[in-house]
Amino acid sequence: MNAFYHYEFVVPTEVVDRNGHVNNVVYVQWMQDVAIAHATSVGCTAETRALGATWVARSHQITYLRPAFEGDRLRLTTWITTLRKARSTRHYKFLRLSDDAVLATGATDWVFVDAVSHRPRTIPASVSGCFELVAPEEV
Repeated sequence: MNAFYHYEFVVPTEVVDRNGHVNNVVYVQWMQDVAIAHATSVGCTAETRALGATWVARSHQITYLRPAFEGDRLRLTTWITTLRKARSTRHYKFLRLSDDAVLATGATDWVFVDAVSHRPRTIPASVSGCFELVAPEEV
């Protein structure tokens, strides 16, 4: 099991705004997309659905350091630092591959909830066991 999940992609034209760089809200979409891809790759998505549960975002935090532009090749890395009761903290780093520049960092506070009632549920071992946690000093 690898605690860090990496996804590489090229910035498409349609996400560039009037300022000529990637629109800020696109980063949130990419964070969600890579979180789902990571969860799916380790079996968490299937297990969560089998339990009649889902994950919802409680909050997002993003720090923009440099702009991304159309055609830039990016590596988005994500990892989890905490799993407690019904919540999980997932972190993200956006890296431009051409110059190894960190473009943004972020975190999402995710809540494990019942898919019908939308009430928080305790994260079972069958879900938490899908992930290897990363200590802050390992990043």
